Amino acid sequence: MAKFGTREPKDRVTKLRHGFSWLAVLGVLLVLAGVVGLVYTAVATLTSMLLFGWLLLIGGIIGLLHAIQSRGTSFFWLGVIVAALNIAAGVVVIRLPHAAAAALTMFAALLFLSAGLFRLVGSLVVRGPQFGWTLLLGAFDLLIGILVLASWPGSSQYVIGAFFSLALLFDGLALLAAGYSGHRVVGLVSDQH
Repeated sequence: MAKFGTREPKDRVTKLRHGFSWLAVLGVLLVLAGVVGLVYTAVATLTSMLLFGWLLLIGGIIGLLHAIQSRGTSFFWLGVIVAALNIAAGVVVIRLPHAAAAALTMFAALLFLSAGLFRLVGSLVVRGPQFGWTLLLGAFDLLIGILVLASWPGSSQYVIGAFFSLALLFDGLALLAAGYSGHRVVGLVSDQH
């Protein structure tokens, strides 16, 4: 059993620091990708649709292989149907990424509209302690839904890419903060001992 003053705890501290450093590096890369995506939203939309299509296609093929392995069970036909739908959807999205982006943009706009209406009506009916914030969020969701629908299908060129890029940006900022904070905490703890 190693004592505290031996080399083993220093190796653990070094590994932890390296791990948090890599987390911060990944965060920086995601932030950069998010910023580039926000600048080139049309490219980000096309890229995200193609990525989505390939994920559907690969997931469908893996699902089909899994269904084939489970022949003779009650899962077989359901697995084959779901896999076939994923493969078909993947092929359609890969072949027609702009049409898929238009459909997803319409879906996102309708989702924002319905969420906004539910939040507005819910805040007016319930009038809970978060009444103002819920009302504001509902109005904001409603506004986004109306703006996206008003310029649809043209908005489909940038909406999905903007959402995808914002997700990358915020995930990157979270990883960057976690990596920096973790690196700092490890440094503080190791300095005290």
